[in-house]
Order: sequence, then structure tokens, then C-alpha cells
Amino acid sequence: MHAIEIAAALLFAVALVHTFAARQLVRLGRRFPRHEGLFHLLGEVEVVFGFWSAVLVLAFASLANWQEAVSYLEGRQYTEPLFVFVIMVIAASHPVLATLRTVIGASARALPLPRAVAMAWLCLALVPLLGSLVTEPAAMTIAALLLGPLVFRPGMREWVKYFSLGVLFVNVSIGGTLTSYAAPPVLMVAGTWKWDSLFMVQTFGWKAALAVVVNASLACALLWQPLRQEPPPVQGDGGPRVPLTVRLVHLAFLAAVVLAAHHQVVFFGLFLFFLGFTTAYAEYQRPLLIKEALLVAFFLAGLVVLGGLQQWWLQPLVSGMDSHALFFGALGLTAITDNAALTYLGSLIEGLSEASRYALVAGAVAGGGLTVIANAPNPAGVALLRGGFADGSIGAGGLLLGALLPTAVAAAAFLLL
Repeated sequence: MHAIEIAAALLFAVALVHTFAARQLVRLGRRFPRHEGLFHLLGEVEVVFGFWSAVLVLAFASLANWQEAVSYLEGRQYTEPLFVFVIMVIAASHPVLATLRTVIGASARALPLPRAVAMAWLCLALVPLLGSLVTEPAAMTIAALLLGPLVFRPGMREWVKYFSLGVLFVNVSIGGTLTSYAAPPVLMVAGTWKWDSLFMVQTFGWKAALAVVVNASLACALLWQPLRQEPPPVQGDGGPRVPLTVRLVHLAFLAAVVLAAHHQVVFFGLFLFFLGFTTAYAEYQRPLLIKEALLVAFFLAGLVVLGGLQQWWLQPLVSGMDSHALFFGALGLTAITDNAALTYLGSLIEGLSEASRYALVAGAVAGGGLTVIANAPNPAGVALLRGGFADGSIGAGGLLLGALLPTAVAAAAFLLL
């Protein structure tokens, strides 16, 4: 079994390198047009962990046997990838987006800012905090689709896009900490450590809200001139007008799926009813976000498979740190592994002090915007926004640099307040 764990660690490292090299693979496809399709496929960030998890299964079967490899796959928990798939499709449906666009548009008019700037600020501040109610994957989907035509478009400087993307990812990661169920890294420990939503608001939530506001304001300070000089169309998306009853039904499906987030049979059954409803009232719909949501679910499922065999080196590393080192250790480790997996490992450590528990979760959520794998909703943001970047892909290095300042703001809020 240890040989399999070592193979899994090596493949995990290769997958990380592949993630950072994804943009270069897309460029290689243009140099070798005969194999452009293959390079483009391997250059899709969402494909990386799914691809290397398949390699892991083959390695598992060769080092042990096929039955044990299948048993390992069947023993993993895939509720989160399935939930992200379902919530992405529903949250990105035209009636939901039309409703939120109306609400945010009305709120933007009430702010003493140019409308495009106010819209961007609300999408970077209000929507991530809304993730504490509708879950972080839903907040990421909504924010990305509303921000796309505002910020991630031709004519906007590339470094401004990367900074805005870093702000979005960090704010979504910390914006879900006002409740005990919306942020995956919090959910992993809330039951074990008896953290309810009141505790989260008092201990994490208000600090996160301040950091979200600061980060969104920094991003909008950079966006002020570009949005005033060339304001994008923000009046609507050109889709069909949606009756109030259809909007309410879509919002009810969204709420029901959030309430059933831990029961995959229930929320997937609701999703099938949702598909039936959209077919019955197709005149009020736009094409559902099936392809993008499937790619994100594939990415997360691959992370579940590969990450499941990393406990042998991660847990001793985490358990050997004091609270101060644990905060910065969690912040750094989150960049190379999913923050929910990191906090889950922490929940298995016996006798962890309250200060260490706080440090682990605070560091994990603060670092949730550094890479595409750091937080479960990040692949959704990449899938929805990559078309607005050069080469149609998001560079891992650019995301890391863009997220450094908002990560520092979040870290300071959790450490100093």
C-alpha cells in the first residue's frame, strides 16, 4: 500500500506541474496543428486531475490488482463534485441570472458610483458574501457570469483581469464563512468541532466580510478608469423575458438543492425535475451550462481520487505545527491541495487546541484563491472566465500573482482582528 501512496504523491506532483503548464500546452497546439486537438484537451485545466486520476487507477491496478483499484474508487465520496455540477447548472440558468441581474442592477443605481463600477463592486463583494447562503459554488457561478462581460473582456488589460480574478477567488473562499455549511473547508470540520453558524459569524464571518469589502474596493479602484472610458453594456443579456412564476420556480429549485447539499440522491433527483421544468418552459430558457459544469465536476472528482491518497504525508505535516505555524502552513499548503481536504485532515487530529483549529481553517480559507485547486469553486470560475483571457486560458502563474494581495488582506484580517 505504501508503494501506491508514493505513486499517488508523485502523480499528484505531476498533476500540479501540469496545471501550471496548461497554458503552454495550448500554445504548443498551435505550433503542431496536426495534434492541436490533443494539446488543447490536455491544456484544459479542468481535465488535468481527471486525467492523472485515471493514470493513478492504472498504477493502482498494476501495483495491487484491478479489484482493489475499483474498490478504492467506489470508496471515495463524490457528493461535492456532483453538487457543484448541479448547482452550477441551476445557478447559471437564464431565469436565475435574469433575477440577480435585476437585483444587482437596482442596487448599483443606489450606489454613488458609475453604474458599471458599482456592478463590478457588487459582484466582487455582495455575491461572494451571498455564498454563505447559497453555497460558494453557486456564488462563484453567478459572480463569474455577471462579471464576464464587465471585466473579463477584450480591451481590458491582462494584469487587471488577473488581479480581479484573484480578488474574486479569494472573496468567494472567505465569503462563505458566515455560516457553517456553505464553505467546503468549514463544512469538513463544523460537525466534528461543533461549530454552528453563530460561532462562524462571531469568529470568522465579520472579519471575512471586512476583507471582502477591502478587496472588492481595491479591484474597483483599478477598474474605475477602464470601466468609465469604455463602459460595457450592462442593461441586459438579450435573453427572453421571464415571467415572475418561472423565476420563482428556478429560485425554489436553487434553494432546495442547497438545503439537500449533503444528500446526493435528493439533490440529483431535484435536478432531474429541474431539467423537466426547463424543457416544459423552453421559451424562457437559454442553453444550460452542462458542458462547463461537467468539466468542473470531472476536475473535482479527479481531485477526490488523487487527494485521497495524500493523507500519509499531509497529516503528519499538519499535526507537527503550532497554531502560528499552522496558519501559514495551511495558507501555503492550500495552494497545492484542496482546502477542504486540508481541514478534513485537521479534523482527524486528536487534541487539537482551539487556537490551532482556528489557525487551520483561517489559513485554509485565506489561501483559497491562490490556485485553481485551492478551493472547490475555483474550477467553475476558470471554466466560465477563461475565454476572456489571452489564448483563451488562465495561466496558473498569473492567477497566483493576482491573488497575492487579496490573500494578504484576508490573512491580515484573520490574524490581526
